[in-house]
Amino acid sequence: MKDLFKIHIRSKNLLDLEKSYLLAISGGIDSVCLGHLLHGLGVKFSLGHVNFQLRGKESEEDEAFVKALAAKWEVPLFLTKTKKEMFKTIGKSTQMAARDFRYDWFEGLVKDNGFDGVLVAHQFEDQIETIFLNLLRGTGIEGLYGMAEKRGNILRPLLPFSRSLIRSYMEENGLTWRNDSSNDTNDYKRNLLRNRVLPTLSEDFPDGLQVLDMSFKRLKDTGKAFFDLFGLWRDQYVRWENGYQYLEIASIKKLSGKQSMLYYWLRDFGFSYFDVQDVIKSIDIGEPGKTFYAGEYMLNLDRDILILGKNDFEWEDVELDSYDIELNLRSHKYDILRFDHDFEIERSSENAMLDLKKLKFPLRVRRWEQGDRIIPLGMNKEKKISDLLVDLKVPLIKKKQVLVLLSGDEIAWLVGYRISDHFKCTESTKQVLYFKKVI
Repeated sequence: MKDLFKIHIRSKNLLDLEKSYLLAISGGIDSVCLGHLLHGLGVKFSLGHVNFQLRGKESEEDEAFVKALAAKWEVPLFLTKTKKEMFKTIGKSTQMAARDFRYDWFEGLVKDNGFDGVLVAHQFEDQIETIFLNLLRGTGIEGLYGMAEKRGNILRPLLPFSRSLIRSYMEENGLTWRNDSSNDTNDYKRNLLRNRVLPTLSEDFPDGLQVLDMSFKRLKDTGKAFFDLFGLWRDQYVRWENGYQYLEIASIKKLSGKQSMLYYWLRDFGFSYFDVQDVIKSIDIGEPGKTFYAGEYMLNLDRDILILGKNDFEWEDVELDSYDIELNLRSHKYDILRFDHDFEIERSSENAMLDLKKLKFPLRVRRWEQGDRIIPLGMNKEKKISDLLVDLKVPLIKKKQVLVLLSGDEIAWLVGYRISDHFKCTESTKQVLYFKKVI
């Protein structure tokens, strides 16, 4: 095994004899085997051991065993202990809490001591178990990836080596290790897989685990191809504009694998696979206006398009004095210009050209509110802002972010949509206040 290990770390460029590493050691067979191999190859390393004090005397004996190894190998040893109470109050399973504590502690040791990486002794069966657990959690294609041999500071040099090969190497070299009695119970899902499921599978299919590993690797490669294709699809069909993302429904109606495409677009914004199933159902039966929420994001099905954006809109009212020269909104900006000479009346609804003499300063920009009314340009009576937004077909996701410009208590401009007929410029207008969108 020593020669196979040497070939493996060289071919994958996993370890460097000029660098120094931290070996995460429990005292179990895998981590002791890795330590013995490192020591034999002259790799510089220190040991890091966490005593979780969860198994009473056994935990103390594990610590003593690791101390003896450090002395035998003549390497530095870093030790820490936790309290049982931590696992009762942390709000996680004992295994997850212990894992998070270990890796956080290792990361601190790397920063404080300048280690070039943390060596973890996960092996072949650990990888198979991890993939099975991922699939049982419904993780999809990425769950097949399992653990990486190298990710960030974490290195797993034993990942290709089986449990039986490791045991044979240890026994042939007369090496000892510690047995964790908690591994013999089936209280945890991983133990259940390790003690019952995988042995049964191997008994009925002697090469089953190796074939599964090959299949997982092929599916992983297929996954990489999918993500490349997904990136091309997203870049082509998802449009970004003013803080929103837009996807034409026609582009996914007959798309093969549309559920996966939508999921990988939306998951980074908090949407689950089940949320995506509901979105597709709403598209299929036709539910315009349907809105889906995930944390701070919302997805709006607006007739022929999906619109993704923030669920909340932070806004503090703005006052504008007669000398202000710009209005900054979250996603764009307006220049504020003044004319007191000949001008051509602007017809664009995006900008606003107002009769300066009719305005009362300071002007105020706030969110629109239920009950707000405006006299839309070209009309002679008031209309509710809520009704006007419906007429203008403003998507629900955007309604929360609509602002109004007030002159005194009167709405002079539904920002970006309509000015008030009362403040419009006419042939008799002498001075103009012009809001011109620049970005």
